[in-house]
Amino acid sequence: MAKTAAQRQAAYRAQRPFAGSTGNGERRLSIWIDTGTELAITRLARRYAVTKRQIIERLVLAEDNRILSSIDSDTPEWDAYLEPPALRSNEIKDL
Repeated sequence: MAKTAAQRQAAYRAQRPFAGSTGNGERRLSIWIDTGTELAITRLARRYAVTKRQIIERLVLAEDNRILSSIDSDTPEWDAYLEPPALRSNEIKDL
């Protein structure tokens, strides 16, 4: 029996964490940005004949590489930069 559109979409979303050329997966990013920023991304993508996704990935990775190359490994600054973000909690804390 053929899959429904919802079943195909669910299967597609289930494989995304393992997608990509390295098998390291992909993550969904859903944000609102300033109109001027979106227009700039669109212009850059058109200029370099790539997708908006590729422009964003290139810019972010270039800046990350620039920062990493300026920090000595095995230093507190290196550890702080690479530290995973703290997870938000919905627990009520004592004041």
